[in-house]
Amino acid sequence: MEQEQSKSLADKVVVITGASSGIGRATAVAFAREGASLVLAARRTEILEQVVADCTQWGGKAVAITTDVAQTHSMQALAEAALAFGGKIDIWINNAGAGALGAYDETPMAAHEQVVQINLLGHMRGAHAVLPIFKLQEHGHLINTISIGAFAPMPYAVAYAASKYGLRGFSEALRAELSKFPHIQISDVFPAFIDTPGFQHAGNYIGKKIKPAPPVYEPQLVAEAIVSLARKPKPSVMVGGFGYVARLYYALFPKLTRTGTARFMERYFERAESVPITDGSLFQPSNVGADISGGWRKPKSGVGSVAVASLLAGGIATSLFYLAKKR
Repeated sequence: MEQEQSKSLADKVVVITGASSGIGRATAVAFAREGASLVLAARRTEILEQVVADCTQWGGKAVAITTDVAQTHSMQALAEAALAFGGKIDIWINNAGAGALGAYDETPMAAHEQVVQINLLGHMRGAHAVLPIFKLQEHGHLINTISIGAFAPMPYAVAYAASKYGLRGFSEALRAELSKFPHIQISDVFPAFIDTPGFQHAGNYIGKKIKPAPPVYEPQLVAEAIVSLARKPKPSVMVGGFGYVARLYYALFPKLTRTGTARFMERYFERAESVPITDGSLFQPSNVGADISGGWRKPKSGVGSVAVASLLAGGIATSLFYLAKKR
């Protein structure tokens, strides 16, 4: 049975954006191990070529296509290159993402716009490029990597939150529109905090070192979830148990979550190590953070690494106490 499942993706042509590191790179390797033909897209050509070599070593067939998801013509060219490479496109994974950290009005508007360009419009461009192909071949699977940020507020990362909330709405509306095409599937993946180089790539306009809060999950878990969706499509999947907790907690206690998250972030900024203001990789790619992992799962201490976990534990306790008093 396990061998049959491995063969089930061997004839698939899979496009992955943001494939040079993190979740994208882990997903490329996961599909390569299944024998899929891969079209890998990102801005960093040399690093993409390394991913191609990794995928080939694992038994997949792969090609690197230098792509900027913030440019419509670049995404159209990616779709055309994928067709030329594989003769079809079975699965298109919109995965490229970016972030900008800082007080909203102190972060350059250009940075906010670029986050939306990459996260939201980049996914929309991918869908716009591949859907005509899906309709022509009468099948296809669009997978959008989103975030738990689509369900809970992220103060000091407002553009990121706006893009992720927007992505969830985009997928829902597009899924409804395509309901008359039974063999075209749309799936959404909502990862919790994942150990990727994403924090190293983000624009930092607060001037403080930022770390993801535990629990931090391995990128391979997201890759496995995406491969599972490719085998058996469904509308959405959450990766990491913390995501379910955060989503439920915000649904039950929205005001407490908003104010509590903001206060914890502000306290962290007061204590965190100072770092230079930077655009990160928002506007220009860099060679920083080219691995699957960001190294965040190594044991580390500090208020920044426990902020969200503390918020949930303290917030739930506070809320339950408040409800008990009301009774």
